[in-house]
Amino acid sequence: MNTPPPVTQPNDLRRRLRELLSIPERDRTEEQWDEIVELEIQLAPGNRVGLSGSPPAGSGNPQQQQQPRKHRPKPNNNPRRPNKPKPPRDPSQG
Repeated sequence: MNTPPPVTQPNDLRRRLRELLSIPERDRTEEQWDEIVELEIQLAPGNRVGLSGSPPAGSGNPQQQQQPRKHRPKPNNNPRRPNKPKPPRDPSQG
């Protein structure tokens, strides 16, 4: 009979990642490096959909997702330093 692969829990994946990371980098095989990369991808915050069966928080209505904020120009409304034009320099004093 074919048995389905065991459902991996996030804690099991984290435990396996910790085991792999405990191996010194110079002693890791290519297969271990590949497994580390895969586990890090699976455990990334944006990729946790398949692990818990529910989408990550804030991924409900796509219209409600916030766009990246852009920096607004800084207004010059400091009352201590008003934006006054400087008088022209006198070439005879310079």
